[in-house]
Parts: sequence; structure tokens; C-alpha cells
Amino acid sequence: MILTTTKKLERDIERASSYEDWRAAAEAYDAHAGLDRWKMMDQSRRYDYVSIRVRLDRLRAMRARHDNRGLLFNLNEGIHGNMGGMGRSSLYEKAKFGTKQLIVDYVDEIVSALEHLASPEVDEISIDEKLDFFHRADHCFGRSAFMMSGSGSLFYFHIGVVRALLKQNLLPPILSGSSGGSFVGSLLSTYSDADLIDLLEPENLINKVEEIVGDLKKPSRYSPSVMPIDAIRQVIDHMIPDLTFQEALERTGRHLNISVAAVETHQKSRLLNAIASPNVYIREAVLASGAVPGVYPPVTLAAKNHLGEKQAYLPSRRWVDGSVSDDMPAKRLARLYGVNHYIVSQTNPHVLPFVADGKRKRDPVSLWKDATTKTARAWVNAGAITLEKPLSMSPALTRMTNLWLSVINQDYIGDINILPSNRYFNPLRLLAFLSEQEIRELVIAGEKASWPKIEMIRIQTRISRTLDRILSGYHRDHVMHVKGALRKRPR
Repeated sequence: MILTTTKKLERDIERASSYEDWRAAAEAYDAHAGLDRWKMMDQSRRYDYVSIRVRLDRLRAMRARHDNRGLLFNLNEGIHGNMGGMGRSSLYEKAKFGTKQLIVDYVDEIVSALEHLASPEVDEISIDEKLDFFHRADHCFGRSAFMMSGSGSLFYFHIGVVRALLKQNLLPPILSGSSGGSFVGSLLSTYSDADLIDLLEPENLINKVEEIVGDLKKPSRYSPSVMPIDAIRQVIDHMIPDLTFQEALERTGRHLNISVAAVETHQKSRLLNAIASPNVYIREAVLASGAVPGVYPPVTLAAKNHLGEKQAYLPSRRWVDGSVSDDMPAKRLARLYGVNHYIVSQTNPHVLPFVADGKRKRDPVSLWKDATTKTARAWVNAGAITLEKPLSMSPALTRMTNLWLSVINQDYIGDINILPSNRYFNPLRLLAFLSEQEIRELVIAGEKASWPKIEMIRIQTRISRTLDRILSGYHRDHVMHVKGALRKRPR
């Protein structure tokens, strides 16, 4: 059978074994399908191309005239990640690779202008004035976070996503995870990038788990498809260094956030991190976040006291699976770190059949679907309030109702969503030890699902990454300057 060129290119995209191969095939498809012409044309109803073109030309002209004061003034007017709607996900769905060249050029020009103003050659603007601008720009532009959903054994998909982002140096330093996502987040926050690439290689990962678990890899006495709690503890203890959240931050510079839910009625869920709970140990937090209610026992957290000893943290409280209360803690991350852009790896099995690949769409069908979902959610909440008094007669029923309300009322998507192509997974395998073949397939699926999103992530995070790099450089130079001045002081 002779394949058409289009079919052959689609097959090449599907069969790509690396991001480089995928990109080459995607670019070849765009060239064949005439989508390169679409990229080169400014015009589209999807964004305000006129405003972006005017601003781009103005910035270019100022740099060409060496008008640094004018450049600073124009940048002070605002640097926005979604200016004129240029961050809209639909702009990345037309072509297989990339988006409008105008958007790429505008982001490139902003980055070049920022780097130009930061350089020592621009000396008519003082260091203090530059720092003031860069701090304000960083605060106003916001930050990106990478959130990993609860997943059970599907956390291997997260590992594939992480591998793809690490290889492109695109993993944000702010991370959150619940259940299986918390385990992956703990690895990211306690190992260097070089060690991670090796550790997360599917073969190495399989061998490591096999070596740790050994004979414990037997069915639980509760269910033939549930991993024994002892085996889970062994994996956590052997693979995650025994560090607190603060110690992990100091080691890798990554801000780990783990969601846990309280067992006790009227207690709120917690987002554990180096800001709110710096002395809490990560191992116990991961164990708690993966304690599925009714399957695994609740966990008491542990913390390092002022003597460096491990002791119980909030000993009267016990904690369970964080995904039932705060699977995607977007609001808390926004409050703690100024995050306004979210990259989500979503594998929560009860969510996957109902979420879309992109951000919320504004077409009529999507709007009706959102309205129906919100109405159903409102009726469920109203029914729960109506039945609150009868339900209070049974503490177990109250806990179960609160759990389901938490699940129903959550928001499970972000700005960039990475989802498995296969949305359905055998529920009996969600808490089981997976075979070597299943692990490989999930890791590869995570990598492949990430490749179409890489360029979108690169473009949408480039300005914030540039601001982070500039500010960290300034602060490092300032520290070196102070140290040098102290050494020169007469004794």
C-alpha cells in the first residue's frame, strides 16, 4: 500500500522516538500542509496582532537608536504573558509545531531588550534603578509552576513528562504533587538534574524498584491488586533522601509542594512546603499524600526539631491522600509564589475522561458544557447542605460526603495540560505493582504527550526564565561584591 505524503508525515510524527525526531517530522508536516504560511502571517482572529506588531516595531526601533531610557519606559508600560491574547492555547493548535512568528519575534525582542538593559554597557541607568525595574517586572509578569496530579501507579506517566521537560531545561522551579505526583516531585527536589536523567531512565527505575522491593512485591492481604504498605514505605525510604522541605530547597533550588488532606472532620487540607512547613520531613509527607482513604492507614507527619531530632508534627492530626482535597493547588501556589501560569501533568483516573487537551475553550459547545458542569456542581452542593443535619448523625457518612464534595468542587486543568492519549486505565491496576512493560509504556507515553507542548512551554515561559536569570545574576554579583569589600577592610 502506497501512503500519501500527508499520511506518511503523520506516521513519522506518531513513530518518533525522540523529541528531535518528533520536531523534524512536525516541521515537515507543517511545510507540506502550508501551515508555515499561516505562521508567517500576522493576521488571525485568535489574538490582537495589530497591538503586538506595533509594540514589537517600537521596541526594535528604540534598540536600534540606542534609546535605553525610552526602552526602559516602554518596558515599564507592562510585560504581559498574554498580551493581546497571545498566550491562548488555540494559537498552538493550528500547526503541529510552534505558532505565529509574530508571537515568537515579540517574545524574542522582549528577552533581548531585558538582557540589553541588564548588561553593564548600559551605564546611564543605575544599578538600583535596574534592580527596581527587574523586581517589578518579575512580580508583575508572574511565574510558572508544574503541577502533578494524584495518580496511583500512573505516576510513571509523570516521570515521562518530567524527563521531556528536563531534557529541554524547561522544568519550572515551583512544583506541586499529590499522591503519586508527590513521589515524583520529591525526587525532583532532592536530586540534581544530572542524577535525575539517569535515575528516571526506565530501565534504571525498574531495576531500582525491583532491587528495593524484592519479596515484598506480593499482593496485599486486602486485595490482590493493591501494593502492600510495607513495600511503599521501602521504596520511599530508599529512593527519597531523608530531608526536610527546607533542606531540599537548599540542595536543589526547587520549591516542592505536597498536598495532604486531614482525616479529622472540620480540619483543612494542607499544602506542605519550605514556606509553610520548612521543618517537616518529605518522606512522611509523601507517604501521607499517597494514603488512599479506606485502603492505606492515615499518616502522622514528622519534623526536625531545634536539636536536629525527628519528632511528630501536629501529633494529634493524621493525614491522607492529598488529591481528594487539593489535587491542583493553583490558588495556594499563586498566593505563596506569585504563580499565574500552570503546566499540568494530569493522570487522575476519575478526571481524565472529562478534561480537554487545551485551556478552557470559548466555543458554544464548550461554554454549554461548562455551564452544565457548574449547574450540576451547584445542585450537588445544595443537596449536601440540605442533608447536612441528617448526615451529621453518622461521622463516617459525613467524612465520605465531605470527601466526595472535595473531589467534585476541584478544578483539574491549567494553562498547558499534558494528558495521556489513552484516557482509560483499568481501575484494578491503579494501586498495583506494574509490569516492566507497563512501566516502560507509561514513561514513553508521558514523554510523547509532552513533545507537542514543548514549544508552547518554551515560548510562554521564556520571559519569566530570563527575568529569573537576570535577578539571580544581580544578586550573586552583589554578594560577591560585598564579600570582596569585606576582605579589603583593614583589620
